[in-house]
Amino acid sequence: MPVTQEQATWFADAFEKLVGNVDKAILGKSHVIRLVLTAMLSDGHVLLEDFPGTGKTVLAKALANTLDGTNSRIQFTPDLLPSDVTGVTIYDQGKGIFEFHQGPIFASIVLADEINRASPKTQSALLEVMEEGVVTVDGVGHSVGSPFMVIATQNPVEQAGTYTLPEAQLDRFLFKTSLGYPDHKTAVVLLMDSANRARASKVSPIIASDSVTTMAQLASQVYADESVMDYVSRLVTATRTHKDVQLGVSMRGAMALARATKTWAIASGRTFVTPDDVRDLAVPVLAHRVIVDPESDFAGVTAEDIIQRILLDVEPPAYRAA
Repeated sequence: MPVTQEQATWFADAFEKLVGNVDKAILGKSHVIRLVLTAMLSDGHVLLEDFPGTGKTVLAKALANTLDGTNSRIQFTPDLLPSDVTGVTIYDQGKGIFEFHQGPIFASIVLADEINRASPKTQSALLEVMEEGVVTVDGVGHSVGSPFMVIATQNPVEQAGTYTLPEAQLDRFLFKTSLGYPDHKTAVVLLMDSANRARASKVSPIIASDSVTTMAQLASQVYADESVMDYVSRLVTATRTHKDVQLGVSMRGAMALARATKTWAIASGRTFVTPDDVRDLAVPVLAHRVIVDPESDFAGVTAEDIIQRILLDVEPPAYRAA
């Protein structure tokens, strides 16, 4: 059933409270916090790629603390095994049966720290669970429950001993974004409080797991006009035919953008999606799904540049607020 304005107003108010709560740990980064929360309420995952010491891990911990549910942290290393992530089946001699022992992936919020340091075999262990919310061990499927979100971090500078995430893995992330360095005013505030090395611990739970599921269901019912979805389709098609692109955005990426825009819209207190919602989220949703042509990449063209260019070239539909 359609979302009412009263429901949209309630959702937006709850969303702002969540942003404010996480902002206690990460100052001056409300836009990134909104993106991460939008991913959580869209049943998606986030990849944070940034320089060391910018607060990637603090943001993930703060979000985990905001949710009154389970959370875990997996420090990815080259010797990490898939079973260290998913869990393992062990024979219990006393009971005479095999029992499954859950790995750290069984949590509401999972922080995958420095994910590109793990081997491709271990990275691939996340593919199924990120897409379907199920871990299969010895032929038996185990649900991780709902809500479930992976926040992965990676460092773009220290590439020695790392394994680049394959395209199939990147496609599982709803957003790819970065925090960046704080502005001068925020930096001074952080320096004045430099003795506090556990800022994420200031964040206390303000939302239950069931409420997250309810909000996600509500967001999925936001109205999206056919003209807006046509706009999404044209943007995605343009990534596949662009001269600087070797591989464009998949249908999974297009559906991810459509899903995320609904949450973005209701978080703004609206019951419908606008072309501006699509434009706001196009770069964080689509850019990491684009493979730039090697020659263009050598010339300095980035995936973000390509998406921005496409946004200028593809005409959005006109809309009229109800």
